[in-house]
Amino acid sequence: MGSNQRQRTISPSRTGSDSVESGIFNERVLVLVFESINWDIHTLCVAASVNRKLRAVAKRLLWRELCMYRAPRMVATLTNGGAISRMGGAWHTLAKLMFFCCGCESTRHFKVSRSWPGHFVKTSRFSKTSGRSFLAKECRGDLLYVSDPCEHPMGEKEDDVGIFRGVFQGFMRSKTRACLIRREAKLEEKVRCPYCGARVWSMTAARVIPKSAARQLGSSNGGLEYFVCVIGHLFGSCWLVPLSSDEENVEEEEEEEEEDGGSEDFDGDDGMKLGIDCHDRTGEMERRVL
Repeated sequence: MGSNQRQRTISPSRTGSDSVESGIFNERVLVLVFESINWDIHTLCVAASVNRKLRAVAKRLLWRELCMYRAPRMVATLTNGGAISRMGGAWHTLAKLMFFCCGCESTRHFKVSRSWPGHFVKTSRFSKTSGRSFLAKECRGDLLYVSDPCEHPMGEKEDDVGIFRGVFQGFMRSKTRACLIRREAKLEEKVRCPYCGARVWSMTAARVIPKSAARQLGSSNGGLEYFVCVIGHLFGSCWLVPLSSDEENVEEEEEEEEEDGGSEDFDGDDGMKLGIDCHDRTGEMERRVL
């Protein structure tokens, strides 16, 4: 009789074990499926919106795998071989920053004639070498990845607008954060980070934008503004000055001289266009998921 009781108590635990193994197996299948389609971000957004279980799997596993698959060197540098918590935020936030241009609207120090909605990008290029140009002299020890600007035409009588984004490694211990606190820079009242929703500092208002940032972007001094959130995400806009043919040649030479491993290039959609109509329902769903 005692033996039968022991068997009855053991039986449920075995069933639970099989259930757990089944769940792990399904996650492995999901990883293999997404690897086979080069971690298409649109498909991942759709999968994450199906139900709570898939959304939880995406948040715990799939966004991380996407980031590591698409930009392994950048992720390894940002995490320094450790957990995502070392750079703040979550994997889905980093994925959004990699593949999503946050758009542009007028701010206190940067006025535009019309706003641009956020959209997915076809390709992305992030560079820590470019990131150094955005650091004040006393903050040059920080590590910052910044994207090339996403160009948006404003009309025949206006220069194009460039929208850029970036992320710090270990922002909580960074010299940039210490500098902002030392200067008693105030957090913006009306602006929030488009990637994580945290409050932000205006680097223009804090007067810590070096002239090298404008040169890196191909903008004029005073023709840009960018923000840094309390988590360590950077985003901003600038006026892009048209380049002459000589300047374009110089820019190409500088890119060739960039140190090996200083940048990471990755496709946003395996070569397919990622721009999304702001009235498209699929696009709205993807923005909500991210």
